[in-house]
Amino acid sequence: MPGFFFPHNNMTELNEKEDCKHAEGKIHKKKQKAFGADLKNYLKCMVPHIESGIKSSSSRNVMLSAEEVIQWSQSLEKLLASQSGQGVFREFLKSEFSDENIEFWLACEDYKKTKSDHLPGKAQRIYEEFVQSDAIKQINIDYQMREATAKRAQDPTRTSFDEAQKTVYILMERDSYPRFLKSRVYLNLLNQLQTNTSK
Repeated sequence: MPGFFFPHNNMTELNEKEDCKHAEGKIHKKKQKAFGADLKNYLKCMVPHIESGIKSSSSRNVMLSAEEVIQWSQSLEKLLASQSGQGVFREFLKSEFSDENIEFWLACEDYKKTKSDHLPGKAQRIYEEFVQSDAIKQINIDYQMREATAKRAQDPTRTSFDEAQKTVYILMERDSYPRFLKSRVYLNLLNQLQTNTSK
């Protein structure tokens, strides 16, 4: 009588599916919580790390002060001129799933300082990582600029990515940067530093 076993098997299958859905829901909630916790932990770690002083390239200690963090709010240029500012802004962009913008911008800054004989290799890497249509960290530029940048990358000069870099900078300046200044990431860091200063 194999027929008697079918309903039982179907019930087992249904129960397994329900269990899977339940488990998936828990995992999704955990992922959301984990992301929030990661950001919280980053900020907790960032403040003491910054306060203890960051070694600069000239090997002198640079203390991050409330004044410097306030300067970040004057312009995106001032924010990106600060090593610590870049780090905090990058974490914020990660939370918005748009950190490819700052990564591309920084890659272009590094590219401009590259020796001529290393330009082709670096240009190829930047193009593959950020510019080509199926790039892992594809930046948001239009088709014409993508094509023009691709052509320039084939015969690279130090200015090959300038237009695309400028477009991404403007995108960050108009879109992400104003949100960053209103974000908990920025405001909590500023409050923490101001509180420490007033102690």
